[in-house]
Amino acid sequence: MDSFSSGSTGAGSPQISTDELMDQMKVQFAQAYAQEFLETVRGKCFDKCITKPGSSLSGSESSCISRCVDRYIEATGIVGKALFSASR
Repeated sequence: MDSFSSGSTGAGSPQISTDELMDQMKVQFAQAYAQEFLETVRGKCFDKCITKPGSSLSGSESSCISRCVDRYIEATGIVGKALFSASR
């Protein structure tokens, strides 16, 4: 049988296929990864770029944050590619 019960085994209980379960898990993993990524970038880039917190960013703080986020995204992509190629 290619489905799992998600609840009681009584009549009318929802069924979910293995593919649907995998899709749901992928979405949850992607959401958790995105949240962790944003928290990490926010923390690291804020600490590095914001020297005098205030109600708005200065031009240099804004540029610093933009560069910091870009570099972090780039580095994450490089690490991801290296991990993918190493696992093959």
